[in-house]
Amino acid sequence: MVGALERVVGESFVLTDPDLRAPYEVDWTRRFHGSARLVVRPKDTDQVGQVLRCCHEAGATVVTQGGNTGLVGGGVPDRGEVVLSLTRLDDLQEVDTLAGQVSVGAGVTLARVQEHAAASDLHFPVDLAARDSATIGGMIATNAGGIRVLRYGSTRAQVLGVEAVTVDGRVLTRMDGLVKDNAGYDLAGLLTGSEGTIAVITRARLRLVPRLQHRVVALLALDSIEVAQNTLRRVRTAMPSLEAAEVFFADGLDLVLEQTSATAPFAAPHPVYLLLECAAREDPTEELAAALEEVEDLLDVAVGTDAESRARLWELREAHTAAISAAGVPIKLDVSLPPARIGAFLARLDDVVAAIEPAARSIVFGHLGDGNLHVNLLGADPADYNLEAGVLGLTTQLGGSISAEHGIGRAKVAWLHLQRDPTDMAVMSAIKGAFDPDGRLNPGVLFPRR
Repeated sequence: MVGALERVVGESFVLTDPDLRAPYEVDWTRRFHGSARLVVRPKDTDQVGQVLRCCHEAGATVVTQGGNTGLVGGGVPDRGEVVLSLTRLDDLQEVDTLAGQVSVGAGVTLARVQEHAAASDLHFPVDLAARDSATIGGMIATNAGGIRVLRYGSTRAQVLGVEAVTVDGRVLTRMDGLVKDNAGYDLAGLLTGSEGTIAVITRARLRLVPRLQHRVVALLALDSIEVAQNTLRRVRTAMPSLEAAEVFFADGLDLVLEQTSATAPFAAPHPVYLLLECAAREDPTEELAAALEEVEDLLDVAVGTDAESRARLWELREAHTAAISAAGVPIKLDVSLPPARIGAFLARLDDVVAAIEPAARSIVFGHLGDGNLHVNLLGADPADYNLEAGVLGLTTQLGGSISAEHGIGRAKVAWLHLQRDPTDMAVMSAIKGAFDPDGRLNPGVLFPRR
């Protein structure tokens, strides 16, 4: 099989040496790792098709990998699979300014798409802290959310078409970009969030929005999560320009200040921090200031009106991930909850964790505007899944989701039944079987390994 793959992509793009394979065999958190049979790096859809055909004929299993920024083990080999790296699929086509759309390769990073759109005074509205390394293919495969779902929705809302390759190498193309198209099943919608289990996404047609150049960021110091939620409700009602509403807590900020060069935003620490960003065609600063004057229990506020000051405030939130990773190998859980249950979840979380692993501590931050909390557990054995069972069990007891935006991957397969009943699971399994009857694409992801 190695020779056949080398004839397709070139000898230098088939990696069999252990040292060359190593970066592809472990995830960003260092929690998930395994061994790959080899790594193959095609450059376009045609080569992806030929690679998958070779693997199919050889009976090989395949793990698709983009920027390798996933957090649930969905893009990491486990038991000698072929790693199909898509980072060379980096084509950026000309922006269609009339339609407000652009076609891109699956290996293009989020940051490049944003820069490319900005040159035409447009914007790709999904945004993540990992924008410099996260790829569009991976974002579609996991239906990534990020910090602006509050205003624009998740990745699924921005995908107007895809090109994908089936397990046996056939190419499926839906790249028209038609906003209205009811001709059959919405296969682009089906592939979004499928985590590489039914086909390999190679290109996408993306929706763009007008670029809003006037922005203001405010960091609010508050006394409790309930006050933060009420504050968000009031600002959201008053400010149609609100794009982001992020929450973090005193322990998380302490860790960021300890692990990075960031400076404290206030003279004294506070229990809860709510970061808001508004964007509009005209400067929204005065409008936001007026809205905040109506907020009760506001302990302190820091405002950023220029790019530098806005970036300083955003760093306090976006540096959480790196700071947590620097403190140890975390167990990272990505949950969402009904707004009315977030306070109860946070009130019970530490007791649930302490009952399972007294030495563990939780660092929580997230997207308050859409109920998505990132629970990071430090001080526990990353291979011990009892903590996951406890936290995810608490989540579903409160009517939440065990995966808000990171996917199920390999990490959460054992708990998917907490949220999806047998009928639901059977339908999803039937879809998987229709596309990939032998279970060769991302085995062990979303469903137990056969």
